Amino acid sequence: MGKIKTHQGTAKRVKITKGGKLKRRHAFQSHNLEKRSAARKQQYKKMQDIPGGSVQQKIRRLLTV
Repeated sequence: MGKIKTHQGTAKRVKITKGGKLKRRHAFQSHNLEKRSAARKQQYKKMQDIPGGSVQQKIRRLLTV
């Protein structure tokens, strides 16, 4: 049986913190930013938590080495 490989697309987009949480970049920060407020654009820069449950289980399975 072959080795289980990490899904590279997920590995580039999701980071695991020291405490084991999953974080991802915020969407909507690439274009059409002139119509958004400065406060909204600042919030886009922050990393966002990935909610727990089945979504997190699927992502963790993709990230297993």
